Amino acid sequence: MMRSGLRTATADGAGALVRAAVRNAAVYEWMVTVYAAWLFVLAVFFSRGPTHDRCVAWTTTLLVAQVTTVFGVRSGLLGTGVTRGLATRLVSYGVIQYSYFGLRDLLPATVPWSFDEALFRLDLRLFGVEPSLLWDRLVTQTTTEWFAFFYFSYFVIVGMHLFPMLFGVRDNRFLAEFAMGFLTIFCVGQSFYFLVPAWGPVKHLAADYQHALPHGRYMDLVLSAVEAGGAQKDVFPSLHTAAPTFLALFSFRHRDKLPFKYTWPVVAFFAANIVIATMFLRWHYLIDIVAGLLLAGSAVFIGARVSRWEIARRERLGLGRVWPTLSRNDD
Repeated sequence: MMRSGLRTATADGAGALVRAAVRNAAVYEWMVTVYAAWLFVLAVFFSRGPTHDRCVAWTTTLLVAQVTTVFGVRSGLLGTGVTRGLATRLVSYGVIQYSYFGLRDLLPATVPWSFDEALFRLDLRLFGVEPSLLWDRLVTQTTTEWFAFFYFSYFVIVGMHLFPMLFGVRDNRFLAEFAMGFLTIFCVGQSFYFLVPAWGPVKHLAADYQHALPHGRYMDLVLSAVEAGGAQKDVFPSLHTAAPTFLALFSFRHRDKLPFKYTWPVVAFFAANIVIATMFLRWHYLIDIVAGLLLAGSAVFIGARVSRWEIARRERLGLGRVWPTLSRNDD
């Protein structure tokens, strides 16, 4: 009888923690969890070949890490202040970042086909031109290095915004809007790679180019980065378009604040050059760019609307901040 009562009490306590975690979880946490679960399902049930076990292992790790962190933070089990704030940031961002590297195995294992010809034909039908073929005549050492510099600057531009926002901003509304939009781009964009897999013009149209892209300092950096960490079939939508464009739009939207008052024109200039570079360097079709621009605009809208709704909801229900702070004294 005593054991039965103990089991009941334990079950009730566990159930209360689960209910608290579900009730307190933020929208972005649900989104990242669904994204991690999507990758897990693809790996377990749809991946084939020698990388199957490796794909199952890393997708399982990410899903368990995400679910465990959300449960620990939102149920109240995982301490307070700094611990919860760090765990939330590191795991939410880590799932997105690490999963991208894993797509190098998971994409070809689950979707061995490609839609390159369909995307190319769609460009010709909708726009009457394929930019990388049109700009083939403009390929020189100078033009290639110019656009390679901006293409590689993507990593710098994203990092200079992402890490200060995640680890330096304490304004709940500001951080919630930025993070919701930013995570939307990568959860949606990286999921679409499985729906529209493609290698890009650099492979599909290789025989049609008259001029090879010359090697140089920045071009070699780009090639090394793609070879080391690229997912290879990750062209639709163009996240090299979506992320910088989102940052430019977000900066312009908040140009009344520092540092965006001064940085938004610079970010917009870099974003424009990065977008052109994705086509000049033959990584993307024009339709990929259009999809990336639409994703960026949608992410700005979603970030603003969802964060506003969620903050109001959490304040009404007394659920605390969307993003736990990194302060020892704050909730």
